[in-house]
Amino acid sequence: MRPNILIFMTDQEQADVVHPDHPCITPNATRLAQEGVLFRRSFCPTAHCCPSRATFMTGLYPSRHGIYNNVSNPTAIHHALYEGVGMFSEVLRSSGYNLAYAGKWHVTDAENPSDRGWEDLHITAGKGSYMHRSVAQWQEQAKQPESTERQRGQILRPGWGHYQLYQSYPTDTPKGYEDHRDYRVVQSGLDALQRLSQADAPWCLYIGPSGPHDPFIVPERFARMYDPKEIPLPPNFHDTLEDKPRAYQRARQQYWGQLSEDEVRESIQHYWGYCTMEDAMFGEVLETLEETGQAENTLVLRMSDHGDYCGAHGLYLKGVPAFREAYHIPTIARWPQGIANSNREVDEFVSLADFAPTFIELAGEPPPENLTGRSLVPFLKDETPSDWTDTFYTQFNGVELYYSQRVVTTKAFKYVYNGFDFDEVYDLRNDPHEMVNLSDHADYQEVKRDLVRRMWRFAGREDDIIFNPYATVAFAPWGPADALRDDV
Repeated sequence: MRPNILIFMTDQEQADVVHPDHPCITPNATRLAQEGVLFRRSFCPTAHCCPSRATFMTGLYPSRHGIYNNVSNPTAIHHALYEGVGMFSEVLRSSGYNLAYAGKWHVTDAENPSDRGWEDLHITAGKGSYMHRSVAQWQEQAKQPESTERQRGQILRPGWGHYQLYQSYPTDTPKGYEDHRDYRVVQSGLDALQRLSQADAPWCLYIGPSGPHDPFIVPERFARMYDPKEIPLPPNFHDTLEDKPRAYQRARQQYWGQLSEDEVRESIQHYWGYCTMEDAMFGEVLETLEETGQAENTLVLRMSDHGDYCGAHGLYLKGVPAFREAYHIPTIARWPQGIANSNREVDEFVSLADFAPTFIELAGEPPPENLTGRSLVPFLKDETPSDWTDTFYTQFNGVELYYSQRVVTTKAFKYVYNGFDFDEVYDLRNDPHEMVNLSDHADYQEVKRDLVRRMWRFAGREDDIIFNPYATVAFAPWGPADALRDDV
């Protein structure tokens, strides 16, 4: 019997916060892990919303689906997917599934979910969204007085508008979040869940709140769950970044260095509070699913599109830094009738590209050929394919500023190719928090070369765009011929 599929995807949530051993309070995620499978090494291909979400929907990496950065403003490299690129939703719809979509889309600016087989519920960041400011808008802002005194939790940005990173507000609603924008998304999903469960067909429901995306503005009830004095700074907070790219240094010096250590703890307090609130809403989803009587044959996924640095290395948000905190995403799966040996963890590399082929296989349909990802169904059966990848790769071409960056990660080492600055190499066995860049260390040159060669092989398989040999762009320390020579 084909399962129903319920996807709860947050926005910009670190993987660590929903793990059972983390101090962030997420009881519903913990319960889900106990009743299912926790994927410990799940990653996104790009630390940015649109390309990651497009990869989730298509099973392809950005070089194959065409989305590299924010599709909702003039800096988009592409506003739409490449012609001919399909989504798993279309396969599920044609195979008899009913589909409904609530929340953040942000996959393409040319289409809405309904153009790809979904029923549109309460959609955010849909077709025609505008995330930019015109000169006329800036002229209006210029008429407003600008304070030169920084408030607590605020980043001064002269001429840009000051940025309030975190804040809390009072609310007297019973749950504490009824007036939050994300609850409208969840409510529309809950209404659809009750309706979908009454039909004879299998269903797929996507619920995508916008939290805990910055700014971390949450009801006081959730912020007060944490005492900032008891929150430790991230273990890599005091990284000087002196051996890292200058773009990393600039972000910290120009923006985040304005925050005191107490404010950093307060920011984490509010971020954790945001995550706790999202988990409480997720609990309502689980409760409603139980009420339908269909929980036993429903695959529930708790995940996010990418993470947030939230003070790691003294940084926030996401983007060009290639550190783990922005790429590592939560992934928990529960399916009582289909998961063998629940309450276990998978330690193999998983990417957002692996979910489309998973859903298609569960629907009983053959996956399209040449997807980047592979089905995770063996892991649900407590099996590990002998040829499963031992390496994770990224494809990052920037956000509203363009950068070329690729990451190659094994369980032992990590290589970062920076087309805009010098590269990075980390020995994850001895330096899991990525503090010491060993890119120029003599003892790591063979490791570095091996990872560069892996980068080129993956780039070749994925038809990546980094092969130009011209001297102003060919900055990888070993070129593609060095890697491909063994294959010819």
